Amino acid sequence: MITNELQSFIRFLSVERGLSRNTLESYQRDLNQYVDYLLQHEITSWKDTNKTHIAGHLSQMRILGRASATLSRNLVSIRALYQFLVRERVLDADPSIYIEAPKLEKKLPKVLSIQEVEKLLDAPQAELVSGARDKAMLELLYATGIRVSELISLNVTDVNLQMGFIRCVGKAEKERNIPLSAIANRCLTTYIHNDRKKLLKKTADEEALFIGHLGTRMTRQGFWKILKRYAKDINIANDISPHALRHSFAAHLIENGADLRSVQEMLGHSDISSTQMYVQAAKLKMKDVYNSAHPRANM
Repeated sequence: MITNELQSFIRFLSVERGLSRNTLESYQRDLNQYVDYLLQHEITSWKDTNKTHIAGHLSQMRILGRASATLSRNLVSIRALYQFLVRERVLDADPSIYIEAPKLEKKLPKVLSIQEVEKLLDAPQAELVSGARDKAMLELLYATGIRVSELISLNVTDVNLQMGFIRCVGKAEKERNIPLSAIANRCLTTYIHNDRKKLLKKTADEEALFIGHLGTRMTRQGFWKILKRYAKDINIANDISPHALRHSFAAHLIENGADLRSVQEMLGHSDISSTQMYVQAAKLKMKDVYNSAHPRANM
């Protein structure tokens, strides 16, 4: 059955490639959809599949209204599976090489202004236990540009307050050390020494840096609710995203002359083209400033 080889592929990604749980779930989700399509057409062996089946699956997804980015990601997953099947000699050839990837519209990230960031960072009531935690999380995100998934995965031992940096393990288990701003360091110091232990409740052996209301590691959903609440309080709810502070961190560094390679390293981008979009965003902002400020810009 085609499902057996699929599970072998997922195990390969987990054991041999060491991919994160979120990435594995993404592969599994994409490929389950493709397998469902094949089974609907009574295909039970990978040897009976060809480029027509792949194109048909993607066409069906397009009819269902899936975005080009979703189709492209799905095709990446399918290609990775077929490459695995060829390496394992289940197949002699990879039919996915004949399928062109959908053209993607490059959307620039939504970047908060410096004023909006300052309002967001000042929104938590730092005198409260939960407020001190929230303040530390938001300051840390803007100070380092780490992903939300990386934020909630941090342990107390990943923070070096004396040296002023954090150790972060990102995608594909890639480790990087990122410096902390002075204010992020102060907020983390206060939270770790005074407030974190009050949130732990009965789980004193918890390693997680940021603790949720249950006394255990903060979840991605838990953080997203916190962020949306503060964004609503300062009237930027429609402009916020889980990575809003990450995007703002990168864009503000680029706007102030930071080296592109250094920003790439801090963000953990394997490809510098992912970082270059912040340069484009900075150029668009410069154009907006020019058009609004120069007396002859719109004559």
